[in-house]
Amino acid sequence: MRTKAYPLLAVLGCLLLASCGGDTYVKVQGTTTISKGQELADLQRALDEGAIDRGDYDLLRKRILDRPN
Repeated sequence: MRTKAYPLLAVLGCLLLASCGGDTYVKVQGTTTISKGQELADLQRALDEGAIDRGDYDLLRKRILDRPN
């Protein structure tokens, strides 16, 4: 009885391996919630570290503050 199961297992194994070569594109969907306060703190840090200039800071700060909750 055991020998009859081996061909079935071999076929199932081949089918599983064949399905592994499919598309590797993965789309991740979800949402994250970051408070305006955290965004403003991160923005200030970027300005302090020189990652953005004052003009970028002012523009982004206004966008954050004007955005609805």
